Amino acid sequence: MIGASSVSIGGNRLISSCVPVVFLLDDEPGMVVRLGRVLRAAGFSVGGWTSSTEFLDTHDADSPGCLVTNLRMPGISGLEIQRALLARGVDRPIIFITGQGDIRTVVEGMRAGAVTFLTKPVQPAELTGAVREAIAIDATRRARRRAQAAIGARLAQLTPRERQVFHLVIKGMLNKQIAAELGTTVKTVKVHRGRILNKMHVRNSTALLGLLYRTKSYGYQVA
Repeated sequence: MIGASSVSIGGNRLISSCVPVVFLLDDEPGMVVRLGRVLRAAGFSVGGWTSSTEFLDTHDADSPGCLVTNLRMPGISGLEIQRALLARGVDRPIIFITGQGDIRTVVEGMRAGAVTFLTKPVQPAELTGAVREAIAIDATRRARRRAQAAIGARLAQLTPRERQVFHLVIKGMLNKQIAAELGTTVKTVKVHRGRILNKMHVRNSTALLGLLYRTKSYGYQVA
């Protein structure tokens, strides 16, 4: 056991889902041990694997943190690990370590979302700095997903009629214009608007527009 919220090499212990974890993957056990010591000394919780297959089989996408992996390993490479995670819908921030990376490989990894590439021998300050950046990125992504889920849950509470009013409100239409568009009364539109604001947890149409902006930025379809 490496620590209270850590795993031993091989990933055979559970990781706390609340504490950001640095997932270390390298086919050389010595490298995992050395980097693990550096990171634990900097206050990080660490989990270590020497098998790409075992890492993929045991990886918990719900655990916050980042992956630090050797780029070139026998069997499944670091880039292939990245592709496998993305194929599962997991956008885990990744730091690649390489002693023989080429420009094409670096470009491919960065385009797929890698945080950075570190060249062997890895300097402790570079490693800890990159890990802090990666964990911050992961925290931001998770916060956005939580916000998206909350917005989606609120939108799901709207009735079909309220959704119609919702879309016309965010277009900037006045109550009387919405009433004319939907063939109803201004009083009825006001009732629907009030219910929409209540369900969306906002006080006015301006705040509702801000909520829609955030929803669009998260890629959520309100239609």
